[in-house]
Amino acid sequence: MTEPLFRDDAYRRECSARVVAADDDGVVLDETVFYARGGGQPGDTGRLVVDGGAAEVIDTRYGPDGEIVHVLSENAPRPTPGTEVRAVIDWPRRHRLMRMHTCLHLLSAVLPYPVTGGQVEDGRGRLDFDLAEPPDRERVELELNALIEADHPVHSRWIDESELDARPELVKTLSVRPPRGVGRIRLIEVPGVDLQPCGGTHVAATGEIGPVRVRKIEKKGRRNRRVKLALSE
Repeated sequence: MTEPLFRDDAYRRECSARVVAADDDGVVLDETVFYARGGGQPGDTGRLVVDGGAAEVIDTRYGPDGEIVHVLSENAPRPTPGTEVRAVIDWPRRHRLMRMHTCLHLLSAVLPYPVTGGQVEDGRGRLDFDLAEPPDRERVELELNALIEADHPVHSRWIDESELDARPELVKTLSVRPPRGVGRIRLIEVPGVDLQPCGGTHVAATGEIGPVRVRKIEKKGRRNRRVKLALSE
């Protein structure tokens, strides 16, 4: 298993690591700062630096046994097992994903309805809600930006699976459930605003998100409304 350094420090941009496996599917390291795609958030991109050269990482995902696989570009050199590398993420892209992922947590607080789907993109994102009538776009945008400007702290902590069983209301998503079987669940908390299980990367305070706009609210079924957001920059 790869040690996921991003889970405890989302701001860490690089690390030294050892290659434990490498084939046509990608490279597995003993530890990494690269986030593996999941929960609606894309995998990180960046590079693996070896002896002055670099292999481009175009995606990061989980392998069949839970290992984190760094997918390389077609012509990138494959480092051999045992090689020491420096893993460096594309930080500007990661930071935009962190900002948007945190923003979607705030959106779920502004619209406190069951979430039927979602996606984090580079500078954009969306949530789908089990909601019959479309919310007012201007009101949503105003309340969302007010939460951002308030610069609330964002924390993570762990709870036992038994505690989550006792508090099922913490899970807002209908289509995606937190991974089980390891005995504990990671929570992301914006005190007084939002608390829910999540394994993604987030900013340390909501003010770091910056202004956002509601791009569109779409009808995706009789009881499904899709709210699309974008960072304003």
